[in-house]
Amino acid sequence: MNTANNSLTFDKLDKDPVWAVGLMTGTVLDGYIDVALLKTDGERIVEFGPYSLEPYESGIKELLQEALQAALDWQFNGPEPSIFAKAEKLITEHQSIAVLNVLERAGLHANEISVVGFHGQSVLHRASVNGKYGRTRQLGNGQLMTQMLDIPVAWDFRSADVAAGGQGAPLAPVYHRALLQQAATKISKKTAVLNLGGVANLTWWDGDNELIAFDTGPANAPVNDWVGQHTSNAMDVDGKLAAIGNVDEQRLSELLEHPYFMLDYPKSLDRFDFASSMASGLTLQDGAALLTAFSAAAVGKALDQLPHRPDTLVLCGGGRHNPSLVKAVQDRASVSTMNADDIGWRGDAIEAECFAFLAVRVLRKLPLSFPSTTGVKVPCTGGKLSMPS
Repeated sequence: MNTANNSLTFDKLDKDPVWAVGLMTGTVLDGYIDVALLKTDGERIVEFGPYSLEPYESGIKELLQEALQAALDWQFNGPEPSIFAKAEKLITEHQSIAVLNVLERAGLHANEISVVGFHGQSVLHRASVNGKYGRTRQLGNGQLMTQMLDIPVAWDFRSADVAAGGQGAPLAPVYHRALLQQAATKISKKTAVLNLGGVANLTWWDGDNELIAFDTGPANAPVNDWVGQHTSNAMDVDGKLAAIGNVDEQRLSELLEHPYFMLDYPKSLDRFDFASSMASGLTLQDGAALLTAFSAAAVGKALDQLPHRPDTLVLCGGGRHNPSLVKAVQDRASVSTMNADDIGWRGDAIEAECFAFLAVRVLRKLPLSFPSTTGVKVPCTGGKLSMPS
């Protein structure tokens, strides 16, 4: 197990905090763009600004689903699918408009924003394994966004880490660390952060210099896909299906023998690495129950790998709204949980805030990833920075 101690102590920045905008669209493809403003110097959270969930126009969600399927068929073999160019342009245009709309409603002008953090849409991610470097692709054109907004744009956050031998994910830990610092008086020292998106990722910080992070396994993706394949719904709303289903404990035990759970951290996943087919042959309710239990039990395996097991997890991401998943994490991972919102965080905004925070780090050439968060050999800066002409 890698327990390398990575110093996250930097020379004090002789810079004032600035306002940044962060953008995020997750792999669950809910049809929305998360837009969040954050005032930060890239190390501290100074002030939370407006946050909004901006809808894509009709047809964009379906286009992104086509692009995701094309990426799965592509697998980095040969030329990129032609749909990527169309999707990239539309994503960039729509997210730029979303930024302008949020700024207008907030009464802010572009010249009051120092940088926009544009994550783009992840369509394929292959982690580095056994010395073989991975690859990653997020759709989004930062230069086009800069032209549309007349604001500097930081984008393509993951490629530099992957090119340096890192996993390329997760990138949220350095922001989670800032959140934990801010909430220090409200939480115990044995508190970690669990983000429940399409994939679940964990951030553990010892309160000093050691920061550990990795993907624990799936979160919402398999059960969302399962429900979408069998009903007209895109998710198990409020975990109601899982709540009335029965978990096939034998199948669950077999699924938990997957080699991923034996790997030392840091490690990361693609959204499709664990598929809904794990529940093949089961009823709708039993399949939802199995996939929910699997995501939760994977968290328990992850906690057992840490230097010290946390006693509490702060839950972020859409999965925190699913009572069945939350209860399953508590029971199967043997850990207490609290909702991010209960300690003054904005649980729905955290990923977008994170990319505002990382954008300021790109602007100031601070590392985004570390040996114990992505496996990169040395702390790694990253992100492209496009400047207005």
